[in-house]
Amino acid sequence: MNSIWEQLYSKNGFAAKQIAKKLVHLEVGDRIPRVTDLVAEFSMGRGTVQGALRLLENIRAVGFEARGHLGTYVVQKDMPKLLEVAGIGPLAGVMPLPYSRKYEGLATGLIAAFDEQNVRTNLAYMRGAFQRMEALKSGRYDFAIMSRMAAEQMVGEDASLNIAVLFGQGSYVSGHEVFLHDPSKKQIEAGMRVGIDYSSPDQFVLTEHECAGIDVTYYEANYMQLFELLREGVIDAAIWNQDELRLEPSVHRVPFQTTEAGKLANRISEAVLVVDGTNEEVEKRVGQLLASRVQQVQLEVEKGSRHPRY
Repeated sequence: MNSIWEQLYSKNGFAAKQIAKKLVHLEVGDRIPRVTDLVAEFSMGRGTVQGALRLLENIRAVGFEARGHLGTYVVQKDMPKLLEVAGIGPLAGVMPLPYSRKYEGLATGLIAAFDEQNVRTNLAYMRGAFQRMEALKSGRYDFAIMSRMAAEQMVGEDASLNIAVLFGQGSYVSGHEVFLHDPSKKQIEAGMRVGIDYSSPDQFVLTEHECAGIDVTYYEANYMQLFELLREGVIDAAIWNQDELRLEPSVHRVPFQTTEAGKLANRISEAVLVVDGTNEEVEKRVGQLLASRVQQVQLEVEKGSRHPRY
């Protein structure tokens, strides 16, 4: 092991780790806290703090410039190295399965935008907004991607959760429509079997609003199976995402008939990023994400001018 890195296991190294956690949030040109402030905050000796700052400079994790009474400023910063010293691993996020070009673009945009901010990120994929939110709350992931409608519903039930980033209309899905097995039908009618997936708040809430007041039979199924069930005639209707890759031009689809379903569809079309609001470290790192950059990359993937990478 390099002798410099061995120093991280010393007293100064422990102090360097604590101080590095503060420095990751500073940009080049920012003033660092005074030594006396760091001494008080971490209950360390002045010599230990000064040794820790020298160590961070020696391994080129950060560079400082003293400017007399103005203080000491950051003039160089190696974010990956600083994160390593601080013991801060990559962010772990969870989002829907990338079965559509829309989701491929969103995943690619997230990775690209975080990379450009020197925030290492790993993405996992899981169906069902409820499942993703539970995985976030259990600490398995640092953030979860879902529709704005689903997020607002669940954040309203748990004050510890925060919607940290909104990605704009059309970033989650292009829209939803009513899909019908019988091409002669123009809407959901009484007596129909309607597919519903209770693990997807977007799909089941839309379904319940569109079917309000109509005597239908709900057929519970995995969202990913709805298309096959519809094509085979097992169900007569289903609310479905327009971006589904397996859609065929011949599939009969019609717009929503209820005003409420149409309004909800607009909120469902927007992707948001949800975090545990009690985790300040994650909130700060996620706060560096540029939503506009995510949208730009997503659009490039959707148009085919950029290859998906996630």
